[in-house]
Order: sequence, then C-alpha cells, then structure tokens
Amino acid sequence: MRRGGILNRHLAGALAELGHGHGVLVCDAGMPIPDGPRVVDLAFRAGVPSFAEVLEGLLTELVVEGATAAREVREANPAAAALLDGHFPELALVPHEELKTLSAGARLVVRTGEARPYANVLLRCGVFF
Repeated sequence: MRRGGILNRHLAGALAELGHGHGVLVCDAGMPIPDGPRVVDLAFRAGVPSFAEVLEGLLTELVVEGATAAREVREANPAAAALLDGHFPELALVPHEELKTLSAGARLVVRTGEARPYANVLLRCGVFF
C-alpha cells in the first residue's frame, strides 16, 4: 500500500495512463458524465470530497498546460472561481453548455462530492520535461 499521495487505485492507475494533451474533467456531483471517458467517481456524500480537495490533490500529480471552466462559475460559485483563478491565471472560460460538449473529449472524468454549482474544470495535461 502506498504511504501517501493518491491512494485510490482506480485514480492512480488512470493518472498513470495519461499523456500529453489528454483531458481530465474534474467535476461536481451534478455535472452530466459523458459517455466514453474513463470515470473515477470519488463522491461519498454531498460535499465529500470537495472540489477543492480533489483538484489540489490532482495538481500534485499532474502537469497541467491549460484549463477550461464554465463562464457561469464567476457569478454562481465565487469560491470555485477564486480557486481556479489561483491555480490557472490563464483560465479559459466558455459557456457551461460548451464545457459539457468539450468534456466528451476528456480521457478521464474525476467526479467529486461537491454540491455547489459550476465546480468543474477541464484540465489539459502537459509534460514534465
């Protein structure tokens, strides 16, 4: 058993399979899950684990070269907007319906227990060298 880092074996395995340019959708419990991508559902109950906890954990494991979120996050969920702005100064914002369309191209979906709206982000993987 691993001492630290991501302990969920499904998530750890899925992250190991990602390559440059692959998309990872980190989403709240209400985001529609597209058909196709591998899904790791971490939701335990409303709010557990939080979007912030999952995103922070993933960012210790991934190199991210870009991120896209729903434009609606700014007004509907200022806490999530601040979190995203803090991590991604060049965050791309699109209408929520477009984010749903883009998420169909993700390689991996990580569902959190977040119960606040628009706590979703599509990450584009980079390379570590």
